[in-house]
Amino acid sequence: MSVIHKYHTAIFRSRVGAHVLPSVISLSFVLMKSTSDPPYLRLLQKCSGMRQLKQIHAHVIALGLSRFTFITSKVLSFCAVSETGDLSYAETVFNNIAAPKIFDFNSMITGFFNCSDFQKGLSVYARIRTLGVEPNARTFTALMTKIICLSSINQVHCQIKKLGHESDLFVISLLVTKYSTRGAMELSRQVFDESSDKNIVCWTSLITGYCSNGLVGEARRVFDAMPERNDVSYSAMASGYVWNDCFNEAIELFRELKSCAAVKPSISLLMSVLDACAAVGAFEEGKWIHSYMDENGLDYDLKMSTALIDFYAKCGCIKTAEELFKKMLLKDVKAWSSMILGLAINGHNEMGLDLFHEMEKRGPRPNAITFIGVFTACNHKTLVHEALRLLGRMSKVYGIFPLIEHYGCIVDLLARTGLVEEAKILINTMPMEPDGAIWGSLLNGCLIHGHIKLGERVGKLLIQLEPQHSGRYVLLANMYATMGSWEGAMRLRKMMKERGVVTVPAWSFIEINGVVHKFLVDDKCHPQWRYIYGVLNQLGRELDAFNVTNDAHS
Repeated sequence: MSVIHKYHTAIFRSRVGAHVLPSVISLSFVLMKSTSDPPYLRLLQKCSGMRQLKQIHAHVIALGLSRFTFITSKVLSFCAVSETGDLSYAETVFNNIAAPKIFDFNSMITGFFNCSDFQKGLSVYARIRTLGVEPNARTFTALMTKIICLSSINQVHCQIKKLGHESDLFVISLLVTKYSTRGAMELSRQVFDESSDKNIVCWTSLITGYCSNGLVGEARRVFDAMPERNDVSYSAMASGYVWNDCFNEAIELFRELKSCAAVKPSISLLMSVLDACAAVGAFEEGKWIHSYMDENGLDYDLKMSTALIDFYAKCGCIKTAEELFKKMLLKDVKAWSSMILGLAINGHNEMGLDLFHEMEKRGPRPNAITFIGVFTACNHKTLVHEALRLLGRMSKVYGIFPLIEHYGCIVDLLARTGLVEEAKILINTMPMEPDGAIWGSLLNGCLIHGHIKLGERVGKLLIQLEPQHSGRYVLLANMYATMGSWEGAMRLRKMMKERGVVTVPAWSFIEINGVVHKFLVDDKCHPQWRYIYGVLNQLGRELDAFNVTNDAHS
């Protein structure tokens, strides 16, 4: 670069940066030299908005440099695609290009699709075909990025095959993803199978597609057939397991990964496995992830810190969860909500509510999920009025209209504390139709507190609402048994048999030293079952004594 050119380039940069129109002489030196020199392109790429862009474009036209297609294409691309661009201005530029290149067409399609003006975007593609310009892979990527209609995806797919772009790996992976998001897994698999060359991205896209449509078994078969795997493919499979509540399978997959020295787990994979560990109480595996992050110097971002808080809280290590929460420099609404819920499910009701009040004062604005944790924290008969007060505050102060999950929490609280009639009134005043879970909470309250007639009506309604839910029959049968109406209980069991209702036994699990122990109702298969039942009975006696003492003082 000559001394003169360096001088004019420096002047040009300083003036554009200060929003000052450069002189024609200064700009001409920069542009004429820069038609083949990267510094000019860097100046154009550093534009922060349309004001600077228009200054540059005006001088380009004045100096007759608009004949250089790559200069005009860069101007067009900024106007059409940039967040600070102007699509109307882009249209003007585009319409004045005598012979647009495919890059220009792609910029306009992307611009129109980003603004959801699909009709204009498709008309640009139609013009490509009319003028005989050859589309490239980026053309089809631009077309597919925003379309969601299955018929439109089919049309683009036909064009891809017709014009011979079915071998492009990026196009193939995008097609696989697009079909799977519309639930068309057969078409997604067809695209995948017809591709002669597939990379890890294509394989991973198919795995994600199967998982997002609930076909976890198919996803695992694809995963096992992969010629090579990386952290992204492991993460896709683990996430798929978690989405479909296959938590133990996700943990097993992670154990396989740990034995594979060639692949290091990514943050997204660790988070997925941590969610699985939280769901099943796999404490040792989750703790290993925490230690792995410390040993490898991995950053604790908001999502990971929140996932760890959720994990420790659900595993009963609420002190560790609190320590992590206090160490967080930035806390979003999800972090606060997780901590409030964690305190609530570990019996620290008052602490959970205190944290919510602190959040109101200096934290982010609560959302609907926050109030799920808050109402869970009100899960005690002494906090019924506080729960009702907060239910009103939720809409009046924060403008959050209660969802059915919020009403479910309050109905459950009222029913279990003996305020069955109040729970019934709340159900009748809900703005939405109550679901089986809400009626189930009311039925459970009726059973606990002896509201036999109401319970019978609710139980029959529940069976009509969910005729294949075995728990609804069992709960009503238990009520009949409590009443001494064995005939009613037998009638329900006969009804279950006639309707082919499958009884799903309740079960729970706990992890000890890396081994998950699963227990069914009245399970006596565990080698230490006598000792376990002895401890449970002792706990039951202590809880009864505690409740009697509290009732005497209340």
